[in-house]
Formats: sequence, structure tokens, C-alpha cells
Amino acid sequence: MNQARSKVVLDHIELASRLEAERNRSRIVFTNGCFDLLHVGHIRYLQEARSLGDRLVVALNTDASVQKLKGPTRPVQHELDRSEIMAALGCVDYVTLFGEETPLKLIELLKPDILVKGGDWPPDKIVGSSFVLGRGGQVRSLAFQPGRSTSSIIEKIKS
Repeated sequence: MNQARSKVVLDHIELASRLEAERNRSRIVFTNGCFDLLHVGHIRYLQEARSLGDRLVVALNTDASVQKLKGPTRPVQHELDRSEIMAALGCVDYVTLFGEETPLKLIELLKPDILVKGGDWPPDKIVGSSFVLGRGGQVRSLAFQPGRSTSSIIEKIKS
């Protein structure tokens, strides 16, 4: 196993334990998504998310959940590959996988201080927003990068 990957790709229980140990000295930012083909829109988004706090947790959809969301031809890359790529980014502190329809249970377990999604999600529609706000945290919808998407990359490759 890649050394960087083993440091930051964690199961939910281990991640919750690490975050609890850091909670008093770190502002924890949480985001989630498929991150199938990493592109500049993703990088800018993740860097902005990280700038909001001290630790960035990225919860990646499992392959099965990506298929449910995006269809039978997705994901393009296997969940372990997507995890390793995400873990290699300097702005990402921790990566975990989730297979549920939404990350609500994971958000409730990890108790982030700041919850972020892309600009196509209004803050009141972001899963977990009520929980995070109820704990005194923040919910942010970050700027969407127009013209930059995994789907558009796939379409360009096909044509």
C-alpha cells in the first residue's frame, strides 16, 4: 500500500477518533463527492475548502453509490484509485469512503465545524446542514467552476 494513502484513507471509526483528538485545536472542514476524474475545478474547490479550516476531510462515494448517482458507465476510476489520488493532494488531510445514499450519518459521526459543497448546491439543500448549523458550525456553498466537469471531460474523450 502506498505510504501516503495509508496515512490518510481511513475507515469511519478511525477517522472519527483522529478528528476527536484534534477537535480542540483544529477547525474541521468536510466535503463529499464522487471525484471520478480529478480536474482543475475539483482542485480549486478543494483548495478553497481547505482554506476555510485546519483539516479537510473528503468523503468519496463508493463505486456502487457512484453508479446509482451517475449511471452504469460510472465511475471511470475504481474507488481505491480515486481514494489514493485524493489522498495525494496536499490540501486534503483525510479521505474516507461512504456507500450510503447521503453522507448524513458520517457527518453526524465526524461532527465537522464547516460543511462545504459546490456552488450548484444552495446551503439549505446541503445534506447535513441542519446538524452542522445546530452545533454552531458553518455551511458553505463554494463557487462552481463553469465549463469544468467530469461529464464534459468524458464527452470530449468520446467525441
